[in-house]
Amino acid sequence: MVLYIQCHFIIHICVQAHAYKEVMMMITGAELFVKALKAEQVDTLFAYPGGQAIDLFNALYGENDIDVILPRHEQGLVHAADGYARSTGKVGVCLVTSGPGATNLVTGIATANYDSVPLVCFTGQVPTGLIGNDAFQEVDIVGITRSICKYAVTVRKRDELAAVIKKAFIIARTGKPGVVVVDLPKDIQREYGSDDYPEKIEIRGYKPKLSVHAGQIKKALETLNHAKKPVFLVGGGVNISRANSEMLKLTEITGVPVITTIMGKGEIPTTHDLYIGNIGIHGSYAANTAISNCDVLFSIGTRFNDRITGKIEHFATHATIIHIDIDSASISRNIAVDIPIVADAKMAISALLEKAQKLNIEEWIEQIKQWKNQYPITMKTKGLTPEKVISAINNTFDNAIIATDVGQNQLWATQFLELSEKKQMLTSGGLGTMGYGFPAAIGAKIGNPSKDVIVISGDGGIQMNIQEMATAICYELPITICILNNGYLGNVRQWQEMFFDRRYSSTCMRYRKSCPNSCNSPTECCPEYTPDFIKLAESYGAKGIRITKENEIVSALETAKHTLKVPTVIEFIIEPEENVMPIVPPGNALNDMILESEDN
Repeated sequence: MVLYIQCHFIIHICVQAHAYKEVMMMITGAELFVKALKAEQVDTLFAYPGGQAIDLFNALYGENDIDVILPRHEQGLVHAADGYARSTGKVGVCLVTSGPGATNLVTGIATANYDSVPLVCFTGQVPTGLIGNDAFQEVDIVGITRSICKYAVTVRKRDELAAVIKKAFIIARTGKPGVVVVDLPKDIQREYGSDDYPEKIEIRGYKPKLSVHAGQIKKALETLNHAKKPVFLVGGGVNISRANSEMLKLTEITGVPVITTIMGKGEIPTTHDLYIGNIGIHGSYAANTAISNCDVLFSIGTRFNDRITGKIEHFATHATIIHIDIDSASISRNIAVDIPIVADAKMAISALLEKAQKLNIEEWIEQIKQWKNQYPITMKTKGLTPEKVISAINNTFDNAIIATDVGQNQLWATQFLELSEKKQMLTSGGLGTMGYGFPAAIGAKIGNPSKDVIVISGDGGIQMNIQEMATAICYELPITICILNNGYLGNVRQWQEMFFDRRYSSTCMRYRKSCPNSCNSPTECCPEYTPDFIKLAESYGAKGIRITKENEIVSALETAKHTLKVPTVIEFIIEPEENVMPIVPPGNALNDMILESEDN
């Protein structure tokens, strides 16, 4: 009788266990990875395969709900994920293998994190038992990236995988957005475990600020209302929080003029009467002078980095400074502020709108208009200039995303591009990464297929990720690539001209071994440029156009706009020693500017 009861009990337990196993399906870590991506509504994955990620790619095989985009280099991949994220507002997601696959992400991780772009980067890793043994293609990618991302983690147990992935997406998209690196050892990818993926998760010690301090908002408004010479200084935080319409309302209700950082440009339409221009080393005379003379500086979503402040002790010395930023560590780090407000830009601006009122500052507005009219940003060179190219882009494309590279091309773009609710600019602001523009444009086009996507690049920067032309061809992306070719690494050359007695060291892109080492005078006798961008574009299957005259600009852009399924490369041959002006010399105050080149 006892034996019968024991057997009956064992059978009952086995039946229960079988039923539980049916409810809780056992799947591999790689299969759970795919399920997690779907649960996070990831529709595009920028990915490059390799040995330690092959199980993840196997799980993705034949998957219809996720487009897997194969680039030609992992750096191109992460910049594309970045451009996708910035342009759509979604989390960008990428996947690479271990070792060099992972380390090739490093520049892109730093680029995105500096500019608060939400990315989740998955890296394959050797099995947990081999970690620390110098196994083939093993690197400590968590240790490498910890200081340049928001969070980095190696998954050590299969039963922690779901929670770690959930945590990664929450951290990437909430609070101050940023990059999360998730390292996935091969044995974790292969191991079977629960298929459960949580809808919610508590992250100990992580509490992004979700409210706005009413007292500080009231204090800020009272200060603003008593101002005679106020300005809004708006940074990338407003773009990141998608608070453009709220910022425009606040501007129009108060009548306070707006100055932007490079990353903040476009937060109100650049054609608006109250938009002054960009601040900083290549900011407009009116913007820099207004900052230097204002009595209330109301800053929203900017870090006050050295590119916008000039000499710190002379920055906005007459102003009461109000600073709204989601990151408390950014407040008073570089510039001491009087009224700090730690909050998301959109929430803070919405709170301000509840009691904002019109200010009586007509004299101040008139003074700013005089400064704008007296010293407008314009290029006086005759013929084909970057200003004329960018003005034609403004007129040709009315629903567009413009991705810039870094260097003079970026600075001209930030000076002359007209942005609005239908035109967005993507650029590497914090890190200043050459090679960013083209792959970012690929990600933007994939995420926004109905929009025109344009790249503005220099001849140096475009070569850093030119291999992604193959990606654009393979995915039938009609991107317009504008190369401003002056034959130099132009931004460094300009500094060498202005501050280093024209010692053009390692900046000439035409240089050959047979050239003299001390050449600083480009002439018609210089060697031909390498590569021939038109032939290179055509070798990939793209369209190529070379422009040397002003009257050819519009027709080239129109041709590119109406070219379907393949990218168009337009090479604009500009003056070799064209400079970006005005400029604040290093170590100077914002209002101590060189307004024009010596030639003018």
